[in-house]
Amino acid sequence: MAFTDNSPIVLNTQIAPVPSGARPATGAARIPSPTFYPAGSEIYAQGERCQGVYRVEFGAVRVYRLLADGRRQISGFHLAGEMFGFEADDTHHFFAEAICATGVTITRTARTAEMSCHLLPMALEGLVRAQEHLLVLGRQNAVERIAAFLTDMAERQGGLKQIELPMTRSDIGDYLGLTIETVSRVFSKLKQSGVIRLPGLRTVEIVKWQSLHDMAA
Repeated sequence: MAFTDNSPIVLNTQIAPVPSGARPATGAARIPSPTFYPAGSEIYAQGERCQGVYRVEFGAVRVYRLLADGRRQISGFHLAGEMFGFEADDTHHFFAEAICATGVTITRTARTAEMSCHLLPMALEGLVRAQEHLLVLGRQNAVERIAAFLTDMAERQGGLKQIELPMTRSDIGDYLGLTIETVSRVFSKLKQSGVIRLPGLRTVEIVKWQSLHDMAA
């Protein structure tokens, strides 16, 4: 199927499964069929009113903010099965964009006590991830940042030795506070040292898991 623009398209597919451990809550509407977003298309913009909580059914999403000087700071990547878009108030404070062809479902929520309890684990997980990211940016050098990033991506993909990176080197740089040249140089260094292999442009094979983990620590 060919797409001529970046308009989201609703797919007629089955209802998305509820995440493991979650239970239906008052105020949560029935999860609809995924909406398809072509690569590079906007899911929501900074300043828009929140419509609910989003879940990636397939593909990947980047969440970012544009700085005053025009630079982009990516605050997170969300992969299939992960949720995003939770805000403390009724307004989105970041942009969300499809990295590749992506399907997203949205659960429209009412602000009830039961729904708040339902979303609390998601909010706490986001807080922990944000704290870990601040540590990476504040205390680690370029090699350590890339190692921590690859370790995190591997763990989020089930601990596989071969992982897929839907994002570009530029995306990784904007997430880790590095230039694209530095990101490429570190990947080459890890490859030359035998810690990783690069079978494809977006594929990384972790050869020496312990070495990579030690670099990230």
